[in-house]
Amino acid sequence: MLAALHDRDGRGRFGGRARLGIPGNAEDWASVARQLTEGLVKGSERRGALPESIVAFLCQDPKDGESAREVMERLRPLAQLLRTACGALDVPVIEALCISDGRFWSYCCPSAQCCPSDGTPMGLPGTSVLAAAATYAGLQIRGSLREFRARLIPWETAAALEQESALNAVSMALIPRILEDESRTVVATETLDLAHRVMRRFADATSTAGAPGVSGVSAVSGAAGVSGALAADLRDDELLPHDEAATLILGLQDRTTRDRAAEWMEGDEAGPALRLWRALARRCVGPYGEHAAAPLTLAGWVAWSSGDELEAREALAMALGADPGYLFARLLHQACNEGLDPESIRRCLRRERVDRAGAEMIASSASSASSVSSPSSEALESVVDAGGASGPASTPSTRVASRRRRKPRSTGSAESRPGSRPSGTAGTRRPRSTADGSPAPEVPTRASDGTGSGTRSRRGAGRHGTKQGET
Repeated sequence: MLAALHDRDGRGRFGGRARLGIPGNAEDWASVARQLTEGLVKGSERRGALPESIVAFLCQDPKDGESAREVMERLRPLAQLLRTACGALDVPVIEALCISDGRFWSYCCPSAQCCPSDGTPMGLPGTSVLAAAATYAGLQIRGSLREFRARLIPWETAAALEQESALNAVSMALIPRILEDESRTVVATETLDLAHRVMRRFADATSTAGAPGVSGVSAVSGAAGVSGALAADLRDDELLPHDEAATLILGLQDRTTRDRAAEWMEGDEAGPALRLWRALARRCVGPYGEHAAAPLTLAGWVAWSSGDELEAREALAMALGADPGYLFARLLHQACNEGLDPESIRRCLRRERVDRAGAEMIASSASSASSVSSPSSEALESVVDAGGASGPASTPSTRVASRRRRKPRSTGSAESRPGSRPSGTAGTRRPRSTADGSPAPEVPTRASDGTGSGTRSRRGAGRHGTKQGET
């Protein structure tokens, strides 16, 4: 993670931040360091303030059998690459720290008295200047990173086999319906309705969890501790059956359905929605690992919209790990790292929700309108038929037929231009007047259309009479 520093009137302050998971392959470190540095520096420059310096944080838990000091040594080349990339953009790295297993090391300080080889304990949260700086920079987490990611990674327990079987069964019935245009909308509605029911179930369980004698699980709110978060996740897992989880996971693979689910990002909907997306991410087991990109992206979006940038970045990074080409996750991850305001995205989603509700109301009113005229139906028709012929005595069918008949007149064909002679079958469309002044019969195909035939005859007479110089 890179944090930009600004120095104004001798008073330093943090600026933008850029965060990315450390690639497992060391060959990718050079390109990652360059991209991360350019994103932070150019993003700060676009906001009008080029950073004076940068602080780099390399955070990683030890692997099995690995010590925290070994982590620090293993990541030293990455720290050097970050310093070189920042220097190439004329922004120095004044400090590069490795944080692992509750201790930190400096890659920039050569003094063993200041920075011992065994590292310096982080101390309790908020009890040191470094802890305060790390918290401000977005590094304060609820427990270790491994415990935090456990809320989002797929199951590896015996229940994973049952969930995989449910996913196999539901996919055989649901995927063909999603691929068909006629049934896709129905599947989307069913998916969103089911998600709403599960969210209400989660909310009801939260309101009753703290009551005496109810399941023995205390209520969890806000930034709860690790043990409280684990208890909350276990409770949500019990409330979500395998078949419902499978239906939701597969239904969210449709991009339109996922975008509509992203509208649950604020107010009373945000909390239950975030819990649902976490629970679904944990259910993407076995060969369905790539399906986790959708619920992880939704979890990251809701977390970012709710102000938790740490969980947002972690969830979005995990979504890209599940599917590197998932565009929605890439865009949100970039916007979150550049410190953009999520309100602009919230406004777009709110507008989509309002517009869709209005369209659905109009469609519902139009389908229920009868042939008997009423004030509401007349108002609706005047909106839908704006600019067309309307009147108390006109009916929708008459107006539609009238618009259909007027359409040929609006075309700029050679027949309507002065001085051009009609050719081919154009003469049958524009019959000359007979000796008594009445128009000749039209072609049989049009004469057989009895709807509005009198209107066509009068219009034809007026048109031909004007063409012949008659008044």
